[in-house]
Amino acid sequence: MKYYVIIPAYNEAAFIRGMLGSLAAQTILPSKAVVVNDNSTDDTAAIVTEFALNNTWLSLVNKKSDAVHLPGSKVIQAFNAGYETVDENYDVIVKLDADLILPPDYFEKILGVFRTNPKAGMAGGFAYIEKDGSWVLESLTDKDHIRGAFKAYRKECFLQIGKLRTAMGWDTVDELLSKYYGWEVITLESLKVKHLKPTGANYDKAARYKQGEAFYAIGYGFVITSIAGAKLAMRKKKPLLFIDYVKGFLKAKSQKAAMLVDREQAKFIRKYRWDKMKAKLFNK
Repeated sequence: MKYYVIIPAYNEAAFIRGMLGSLAAQTILPSKAVVVNDNSTDDTAAIVTEFALNNTWLSLVNKKSDAVHLPGSKVIQAFNAGYETVDENYDVIVKLDADLILPPDYFEKILGVFRTNPKAGMAGGFAYIEKDGSWVLESLTDKDHIRGAFKAYRKECFLQIGKLRTAMGWDTVDELLSKYYGWEVITLESLKVKHLKPTGANYDKAARYKQGEAFYAIGYGFVITSIAGAKLAMRKKKPLLFIDYVKGFLKAKSQKAAMLVDREQAKFIRKYRWDKMKAKLFNK
């Protein structure tokens, strides 16, 4: 199976050499990898250019954009800029962050999932962050969710869900739509990915309401938003974020903001979330 990798990068000079080194050390190399230098002001582009001299599967795309790092839109716009430069002769398309260190057998195992399970639409490992000298699980989400930092999609699934949405919530709605269309989302606990920069480290204060807006856009409704918002705020150990999430949801609802899903998909998503919560509550 052939896999292509697209890596959006904004001022990642401190990390991207290590990321590319771990990609070059894979037991199965990508057929193509594209780093999208998203208007960086550091040496990101120079590092990638140097690395590409000895790794012909790697290329660089330079993109101009706003420096404000709002979650979702900027990174997926950069991903799309990279996707536009590749053909569709791949079996698996991968979105990676530039601040990761992958285990050497990461893609060997990911491709193994797609090869042996025809219903697998998405696959990924788990993010670990450094804390007090040790690497610990970055437990911001449930263990059946693939982090946005390392998403791998079977081509048929990727195209069926309409590729990636340029909005916060893209890395949740992709999984929900995959399930809507009958695909499975597979997580592998054995694949431990080092995440060198904590999630959200670059986000501007203006982004604080975006999570609530995203809950609205993917069709959660107020009650599910409240439950999901409370859970996320507690996981981040910042309880007051719950208020921002609710404000963001209500703002989006009052403005009748654009949805990321249609009515039938939203109905499926709400049922899926309720069923999942009931299963946890009753330990099913």
